[in-house]
Amino acid sequence: MQSYRRKKIAGHKRRTAAALIELAVCLPVFFLITMATIETCRMIYLRQSLKMAAYETARLSIIPGVKKKDLETMCDVFLRGRKLQGYTLTLSADPTQTSYRDTITVTIEIPAEKCALVGTWFYKYQKFTESVTIMAEY
Repeated sequence: MQSYRRKKIAGHKRRTAAALIELAVCLPVFFLITMATIETCRMIYLRQSLKMAAYETARLSIIPGVKKKDLETMCDVFLRGRKLQGYTLTLSADPTQTSYRDTITVTIEIPAEKCALVGTWFYKYQKFTESVTIMAEY
């Protein structure tokens, strides 16, 4: 009876050791997959934020009498509200010189490494660019 009990206890200790080894192997893999998913979602959020900022800035650019400084302020307020900095705003035309049926393209570019949460090893030297073209109706 006593030998059966010792074998049962020894088997339990071996199973506990196997569980610890499985945890040691699987935990880094699980952590890596989790961080990659978070970083991918962050970059999708970044691209969507740039697209929305470009759209809102383009909508403002067709209003008569608007100046480039107003557009820069609009874009800055929008992106700083989303905690994004280090972007470049480019306009295809001067908004004060546009007339009916002229198009303006608003382009916003930002380096991905400034917005990465985990690190820059995956998005190193990459830039995200979003642009919107709109036609003046006034």
